[in-house]
Amino acid sequence: MSANLYEHDFYAWANEQAALLRSGNLAMADIEHIAEEIESMGKTEKRELASRLAVLLLHLLKWQSQPERRGASWESTIEIQRIDLDVHLRDNPSLKALLGETIAHAYQKARIGAAAETGLPKTSFPTACPWTFDQIMDAEFWPDSSVSYAGP
Repeated sequence: MSANLYEHDFYAWANEQAALLRSGNLAMADIEHIAEEIESMGKTEKRELASRLAVLLLHLLKWQSQPERRGASWESTIEIQRIDLDVHLRDNPSLKALLGETIAHAYQKARIGAAAETGLPKTSFPTACPWTFDQIMDAEFWPDSSVSYAGP
């Protein structure tokens, strides 16, 4: 019954599984699907980290490349993403081990987005993230527009 409920009414299935686990009735629990859902929750946390990093990096690239367009909106987005990333990493400290890989992937998305949003060629932006994680997260760090990068 639980497997069928899992496919047709996830909410009811989740409540049923929680009740079974709380009562200690593991024999009746849908262990395989519970394990899948727990793994999925972990992947969701990793995706949130990557998504927030991509938004932050996009705005840092725009901040650097278009100083004439800097405004309160970009500034608040950068500040909010830094705060939210800090909270997310405090809530999920094991994600710190994935920062290098996650920043690399998030930066590629940010680079594509920055090219599209600024109208500048993608080659205007470095191929790899030019900042360290500490710089990205530093409330005092605002990329200088005087730094230019040669393509590719």
